[in-house]
Amino acid sequence: MRIFELFLLIGLIVCALSVSFTKRLLTSIIIYMSYSSIMAIIWVILQSPDLAVTEAAVGAGVTSILFFVTLKKIRAIQEERQEPEAAAPEPGKSGGPEGMPEPGAAGVLKTDRKEGAETEKEGGI
Repeated sequence: MRIFELFLLIGLIVCALSVSFTKRLLTSIIIYMSYSSIMAIIWVILQSPDLAVTEAAVGAGVTSILFFVTLKKIRAIQEERQEPEAAAPEPGKSGGPEGMPEPGAAGVLKTDRKEGAETEKEGGI
């Protein structure tokens, strides 16, 4: 029994350290689930089944599902941000609303994002 407890302790330490050093979020979530499962087994060995069930349900179950959903939503948001940039029309092909000049057109001031200074396009007023 002592060997099994030592194995669980080493597994717990390895999981704790590897979560800290992994770069991929999905891998970190899976390792976190492993950590919670090992902790639940340790609680059973320590004759505390109520804590074991709570750790298994909350730690490995609900929290991990919330992490997966959050990770999916974050990636969906990143994909949404990348799609408009890829589908952006070429400059000069589309104007603003009817009757309004395109931003950066002749005589229209535009903001230089890098320096925060307003510049006037060539051929302006």
